[in-house]
Amino acid sequence: MTNLSGDENGLKLESRYGLPSKVKFCKLCVMSNQRPSSTVEFKNVDKKQGLIIHDDEICEGCRQHHRKWHEIDYEARQKVLEEVLDRHRSKDGSYDVVVPGSGGKDSFYVTHILKHKYGMHPLTVTWPPHMYTDIGWSNFERWTQEFDNISFTPSRRAHRLLTREAFLNLLHPFQPFILGQKYIGPKIAQQYGIKLVLYGETDSEAGSRVDPANPKMDPRFFAVPRAEQKNIVIGKRNYKELLDLGLTQSEIIPYLPVAIEDMLEADISVYYMSWFENWRSQEKYYYSMEHCDFQPNPERTEGTFTKFSGLDDKIDGLQFYSTYVKFGIGRATYDAAQEIRHRYISREEGVALVKRYDGEFPKKYHQECLDYMGIDEDTFWKTIDSYRSPHIWKKDGNEWIMRHEIS
Repeated sequence: MTNLSGDENGLKLESRYGLPSKVKFCKLCVMSNQRPSSTVEFKNVDKKQGLIIHDDEICEGCRQHHRKWHEIDYEARQKVLEEVLDRHRSKDGSYDVVVPGSGGKDSFYVTHILKHKYGMHPLTVTWPPHMYTDIGWSNFERWTQEFDNISFTPSRRAHRLLTREAFLNLLHPFQPFILGQKYIGPKIAQQYGIKLVLYGETDSEAGSRVDPANPKMDPRFFAVPRAEQKNIVIGKRNYKELLDLGLTQSEIIPYLPVAIEDMLEADISVYYMSWFENWRSQEKYYYSMEHCDFQPNPERTEGTFTKFSGLDDKIDGLQFYSTYVKFGIGRATYDAAQEIRHRYISREEGVALVKRYDGEFPKKYHQECLDYMGIDEDTFWKTIDSYRSPHIWKKDGNEWIMRHEIS
C-alpha cells in the first residue's frame, strides 16, 4: 500500500516501504519515525514498520531506555543470568555456550566475561564479513587468540551474487550477512550439542518492535517449520528464482533458516546478553580495549563521529549510506541516538553531529564494493537514486535535498 503526504505546496507525495507518510522526530533523541523496525530477513519484501513515536513526541527507543534507567531491576536480572549459566555450565571444560561474533567490541566483551567472570567455556562462531577491513581482521585475530572459533564462509560466488541482488532489488547489501549472522549461532550449537547461545545486543535497545521483556531472540528471526525452510526470499528472489540465477541447492543451504523442530529437539535457547545489564556500547568498547586488546579505527568512521562501530566490513559504510537514502537515517543518526540515550551527549550535541556527518558518502571502499557486487558506477547511482522516497527527498536541479531536517 502506498502512503501519501503533502509537500509545502499541498501536493501529495508518495511514501514508500510501508513507512509513515509524515516524518516525525523524537524530542529526546535524533531518531525519526522512518527508522525501520527489525525485519525477518528471509521474508523481506521491503515492507517496513517504522519506529513508534508516541503522542508525547518520545520514541519507543527512548522510552525503553527510560525503563532501563528508572524501572528495570538489574540485580534481579543478574540472578536470572546466573541461573541460566549455572544450568548450562560444563564440569569437564567442554563447550557450554556459543557466542556468535566477528571480533567487534561486543564479541570481545561477552566472551571475556563469560570465561573470566562466570567460569563458562565459550565456543565462538563467525559468519565472516563480506570483505574484512584491516582493523577488522586484526581484531578478529586478537579475539581468537584466547577463544576457540569456528568460522563458516559460504561460497564466495554465491555471497557476492546475493549481495548484488540485495543491493539492486532492496538497496540492502547487508542482507546476506544479516541472514548468516542470525543463523550461525543456533546452527553450530545444534551441530555441537550445545544448548545455550548468547548474542550481544538486543534489537529492543533501539526501539524495534520486539518484546523488551523477553531475554531471548524471537525464533521467527532464525527458525521456521522444516516444511517451510525453502519459502525464503533473498534480494526479493524466491528459492526457484535463486536457482534460476545459477545458484546450486548446496549454495543456498547456508541461507536457509533453522528448522524449528531441530531447535526444540536439541533444547537450544538463544539469549541476548544486553537484556541482563544496563547495556552501554561505549562501555563495551572501553572494557574490550582494557581487557582484550581490542583496537578502534585509527580514523573516524565515514558517515559518523565514532571510531569503534562497524569496523570489520568494507561494505558497512555502503549499508548505512543505503539507509540514509531509503529512510533519511544514516550512521551518525543511529550513533547519536544511542549516545544520547546512554547519557554521553545532549540532544543538541547529537543534532550537531547528525548535521555534520550523516549522509557522508563512504568513498574509502567504494570501488571495492562495486567490484565485489560486479556493477559499474552508472548502475550504482541509478540504483541509489531509484530508492529515494518522494516524501523524504526532492530534487533541486541536479542535487537531491532532504525535505525534513532534524532540529
